[in-house]
Amino acid sequence: MKEKWNRWLPFLFLALFALSRWPGLFPPNFSAATALAFCAGVYFAGATAWWLPLGTMLATDVALNVFYYHTRPVGGYLLLNYAVYAALIWFGRRCGKRARFLSLLLAGLAGAVIFYLVTNTLSWLQDPAYAKTIAGWIQALTTGRLDVHPTTWELFRNTLGSGGLFTALFVGAAKLTAPAESPAEKEAGVREKGPENEETPEEAKA
Repeated sequence: MKEKWNRWLPFLFLALFALSRWPGLFPPNFSAATALAFCAGVYFAGATAWWLPLGTMLATDVALNVFYYHTRPVGGYLLLNYAVYAALIWFGRRCGKRARFLSLLLAGLAGAVIFYLVTNTLSWLQDPAYAKTIAGWIQALTTGRLDVHPTTWELFRNTLGSGGLFTALFVGAAKLTAPAESPAEKEAGVREKGPENEETPEEAKA
């Protein structure tokens, strides 16, 4: 039963992500996007970790732009977003699915912070409404443009909250449905780690 659930989890993750992007369903910027990218790197195998989440994001972006916002299907601003999502996928692969729940949760929250910093710094650099000073950068990260509501800080709060919530849901579901390690896998994991007090060659050189 656990193996069947584990096989369907990636598609449930994607469905939940698509639902979180439905206009008006959640507060602005309350989305599973950063959590999905990070957890895809942690749990999806091989090339699926890259094309499945990024492809789903692209499909939902095109659908929203065409049918809801009535703009061009793809805008140049999306390139940086996808670059950050790709970085989060890479980060998730570095963490690995054997990491503890709390470690993965904190890493997912860090991904949301990184997305906020990078995207709003780019907005500061590109938008003429912001002074190209430290004060202008802080404005871009906090209050945002005076003619736009909600503020950047409120959007970040929603991004951080949704990043933590959806990362916890994805990681918790994956760990609960993961098949137990066989004795051979446990022994292989011990061999990879080596004795706890033994220095690795890299540590000995440091």
